[in-house]
Amino acid sequence: MSGHSKWANIQHKKGANDKKRASIFTKIIRELTVAAKEGGTNPDGNPRLRMAIIKARAANMPKDTMKKAIDKGAGGADGANYEEFTYEGYAPEGVAILMEIMTDNRNRTSSDVKSTLSKNGGNLGANGCVSYIFHKKGVLVFESSVISEDDAMGIAIDAGAEDVISEDDSVVVYTSPDDFENVLKAFDDKGIAHVSAEVTMVPDTYQEVSADRVDKILALVEKLEDFDDVQAVYTNLKIPDDYQA
Repeated sequence: MSGHSKWANIQHKKGANDKKRASIFTKIIRELTVAAKEGGTNPDGNPRLRMAIIKARAANMPKDTMKKAIDKGAGGADGANYEEFTYEGYAPEGVAILMEIMTDNRNRTSSDVKSTLSKNGGNLGANGCVSYIFHKKGVLVFESSVISEDDAMGIAIDAGAEDVISEDDSVVVYTSPDDFENVLKAFDDKGIAHVSAEVTMVPDTYQEVSADRVDKILALVEKLEDFDDVQAVYTNLKIPDDYQA
């Protein structure tokens, strides 16, 4: 699974600007609203809402904003009927790319995604062309200055984690989606701060490219993430050791 923590750290650094923050909030608000609309406002009985709340807290979303989004969904006030599906294809250098979509206008989204891919050296593929290499996992990233791999291993495995690895200045914990919350709570209960914690799509294999091509691929990912209809973008890009962000 080597490579994910580097990608996560680059995402974290690039996500610090206000424009990116606003885009993240828009996506989370949409997820909170749809989750509450479909499964009710009680997170204990609504796993999708519970995960959306975890994501909102990780993004430092104000509680009032979260509540408004949940109340909106509970009251059925959101007039949009969202379709949820995935697009998949390839970024430059043959890097696999998988996109989670939530849209009220499939034609608009299809046009935006296809145009962005073609203008940036990528292409949309048929269903199933790359999705088979991605699997849903819980991923927690810690700074190695906060906790060692051995200490993380002791906490994580006892809580049900699948694997713990050390990579550069990070310690990365992998879990099944079902065990993610238990593992996250085990670290939170001990006051161990994480860099990121999410249920995401992790590839089985990675595509390494030369350092001078990484920025082109990351630029494409950012352009796709700028669309409100694109909830998440995953790749199997492996960041080479000599890459400088």
